[in-house]
Amino acid sequence: MYELPVMKLIPVLEIVGTFVFAISGTLTAADKKLDPFGASVIAFVTALGGGTLRDLLLNLRPIWIQEERYLLTVLASVVVAILFRRQINRFRRTMFLFDTAGIALFTILGMEKALRIGIPPFIALVMGVVSAVFGGVVRDILCNEIPLIFRREIYATACLAGGGAYLLMRLAPVPAGVPVGVAIGIIMLIRLLAVRKKWAFPNLKTE
Repeated sequence: MYELPVMKLIPVLEIVGTFVFAISGTLTAADKKLDPFGASVIAFVTALGGGTLRDLLLNLRPIWIQEERYLLTVLASVVVAILFRRQINRFRRTMFLFDTAGIALFTILGMEKALRIGIPPFIALVMGVVSAVFGGVVRDILCNEIPLIFRREIYATACLAGGGAYLLMRLAPVPAGVPVGVAIGIIMLIRLLAVRKKWAFPNLKTE
């Protein structure tokens, strides 16, 4: 079986990604002037919503039900974001980089989880994208915003491109670590360039 080279680091990386996404959700809730409970809900769905939907679609128990550290991480991130909101806001650009790294990482981890239980590659790619972006969809809906992936900005497309490259490279005779690193790099590069150069798809029109 193909082995993800960072398998031993996956629990740590998932916690880091959960923490960063939850902080992002808390900051969004603060911008909408929600109370701490509301911020906690938004942080939860942002950080764990994508993985929860993926696991339910794969007929698996969501990971946060099996291991309480994920919920504790979300709660910790809410406290940190509330107490140090001003300091964190100064590093919004850095948070954007972490968020970009997070969607890249969760795309690959979600795909690998699906592939390991025998899900066809194309469906696994969809599961990877769901893992990465669905939490943000729920966050935006609850905060009365049009979800980012439904706007012109390139977001999920970057995950599809990197995930597709990952699937192709898994079939190539390359060292095990190469597909993971290249796929994550592709997702981050497309996302960063899209924001920096304002790449976007045209809006659909009725006429």
